[in-house]
Amino acid sequence: MSQQEQVPPVDTAAGPGGTDPVLDEAAAARAAGPVTAAVTTLGVRGEEREDFSKAESKRLRRRSLALLGSLAAPLKARLVLLGVVVVVSTAGTVAGPALIAWGIDNALPAVMDEDDWVPAFGVVATYIVVAVLGAVLTAWYTVLAARISQAILFDLRKRVFLHTQRLSLEFHETYTSGRIISRQTSDLDSIRELLDSGLNQLIQGVLYMVFTGIALVLLDPTSGLVLAVSLVPLWFLIRWFQTNSQTLFRATRVTSARVIVHFVETMTGIRAVQAFRKESRNRDEYGRYVEDYRVANTKVFNLFGTFDPVLVLIGNATLAAVVIVGGFRIVGGSLEVGALLAVALYAKRFFDPAQELAMFYNGYQSASAAMEKISGVLEERPSVPDPAKPVRLPEATGAVDFDDVEFAYNADKVVLPEFDLHVPAGQTIALVGSTGAGKSTLAKLMARFYDPTKGSVRLDGIDLREIDPKDMRRAIVMVTQEAYLFSGSVADNIALGKPGATRDEIVRAAEAVGAHAFIEALPDGYDTDVNKRGGRVSAGQRQLLSFARAFIADPKVLILDEATASLDIPSERLVQEGLETLLADRTAVIIAHRLSTVAIAHRVLVMEYGRIVEDGTPDDLIAGTGRFAQLHAAWRDSLV
Repeated sequence: MSQQEQVPPVDTAAGPGGTDPVLDEAAAARAAGPVTAAVTTLGVRGEEREDFSKAESKRLRRRSLALLGSLAAPLKARLVLLGVVVVVSTAGTVAGPALIAWGIDNALPAVMDEDDWVPAFGVVATYIVVAVLGAVLTAWYTVLAARISQAILFDLRKRVFLHTQRLSLEFHETYTSGRIISRQTSDLDSIRELLDSGLNQLIQGVLYMVFTGIALVLLDPTSGLVLAVSLVPLWFLIRWFQTNSQTLFRATRVTSARVIVHFVETMTGIRAVQAFRKESRNRDEYGRYVEDYRVANTKVFNLFGTFDPVLVLIGNATLAAVVIVGGFRIVGGSLEVGALLAVALYAKRFFDPAQELAMFYNGYQSASAAMEKISGVLEERPSVPDPAKPVRLPEATGAVDFDDVEFAYNADKVVLPEFDLHVPAGQTIALVGSTGAGKSTLAKLMARFYDPTKGSVRLDGIDLREIDPKDMRRAIVMVTQEAYLFSGSVADNIALGKPGATRDEIVRAAEAVGAHAFIEALPDGYDTDVNKRGGRVSAGQRQLLSFARAFIADPKVLILDEATASLDIPSERLVQEGLETLLADRTAVIIAHRLSTVAIAHRVLVMEYGRIVEDGTPDDLIAGTGRFAQLHAAWRDSLV
């Protein structure tokens, strides 16, 4: 099972009394250190869930409503205007049958008995004015609703993007990229569909039914009683639909997310898929996800296949009852023909929005499930938070200290036990050791991608947790084995280390690491678009560009985590020549399996199981009989 599947999901909804045991447990886990296995129940980081209890569903809805409320708060004035417009426009639409009834029962007899056309022209004119006004207000309402929905979506998209950027590395290492993409695409699309059309159906449908019912009762209370009786089976039908649809619609969101996640991860890792001939296994696995999605949607269609006919049956039965009762009353002289026609129209129209409301509930359930997931991501808090009172560090010297540091990714597995280390300013140290010895973990703590579970990491005597993040990022730069290049030109990627850098500065940085020659050979030189993930340059060239990006940033502490692993021998020699020049007067930490890279270090630390087992200059350790001497001898023999 993957790490993502093992990490339990997270919920941060508040419980009774303003606290929540789920939130308290997650907070306690973070306070104890960067342990990723905080036990929670409501599906943020783990596998997509659909088996929520009633209490969990209630908390999810409360959390989603709180998010929606915060999005709508800046739009109060427009929402009030929208409400006034929709009320007036709906009232104008409902007034039509009543005007027709008055025309038949009053204006028409005046024409026939008294040859008085004024009432007839008056009712026709009123009907036209009301119809035009209703159409204009409906158009205005549609525009207002669209602007409000787009404003909410704009705010929500920005929140998701900016918040996920701020979240710590620990979150991104446990929450798959496919799920993040699903939050930003299909989940936001579900909310968009609800806001663009679903809310129109809800607001207009509810108001239309209420106004229609009121008009019918005012026109003929007896017919209103018949309508009231029909509400009983309608209520049971809607309750049945709600009970069954909540589970089914959530299942469609879950299965849809699984399809997207599998597709994204397959396309992202297509090289590994093809290298290990995983196509057939992916076909079967993706086929199962698609089948689950098809089955989930089929159940939804079957639900509507029952709901729609029963709804039509109730509407037709109610219309028949109103007409029969009204017919007997016309014979008895207690009801006018025009009034019966209006009552029949109202009875028929009363059930028209019910089907639209059911469709709204479809969109609402999808959007609600999407909002649950998005609100869960937005309530995630960085495990490496910014300091409350940041300490400025405008001029760092580069001295780094690990004071009684202990670190664990999981509570039951300590990676660095009681670790102490002093790196003087300007010293270059090399970390070597077997895989899993703790080298990269040490580097991540130094770059403050993680905070220690215990103890502190200090830069110039100041705890990294207290330093202003901007100053710390300027002072410490880390280059990893994954040399990520963003879409854009070569120059743009190098200048990422120093926004606003001049072309001369960019060229000097490239020359310093030995990248200038291959850049000049590209089709457009420094203006060549490297394409997504650096598709137009080789892995070694990408690494050289990442070096240039780091060097132009001119940090006081430079961390190279297996950064030369992708370089061939000639490129590595060029980089080493550049390193010897650029690491002068700079604190540097080099993690490398290639011992040729270690030669430029002032000091070598050999790590095993999170502890330093050897510490000395490269020459002194090579001359000894310890672990580094053995590694060096094996490396030398491999070159023969």
